[in-house]
Amino acid sequence: MKDVIKNEILNTLNESFESSYVLLENESYKHNVPEGSESHFKLVLVSNDFEGKRLVQRHQAIYSSLAAVMPKFHALAMHLHTPLEWSEKNVSVPESPNCLGGE
Repeated sequence: MKDVIKNEILNTLNESFESSYVLLENESYKHNVPEGSESHFKLVLVSNDFEGKRLVQRHQAIYSSLAAVMPKFHALAMHLHTPLEWSEKNVSVPESPNCLGGE
């Protein structure tokens, strides 16, 4: 089965946040893991739920919502914005680097 963990993450986020934009990319291919792995993800989430929250509070909200699924993957790069931040600042999401570690 493909995208099992990715879909679980997306379903959980959709239940936890009112979002205007969500992008979840499986970036496992950039790391030293078996083909087809779901271990490394990049998340872009735009939500009014982040209004008035500092970056650390936004991350904590994501970690809290994903508590049950987090043991199933290794890494999550997060880019979390309010709709105003997303539209006014023309936010661009940086490319994640290829893994430099591991064997």
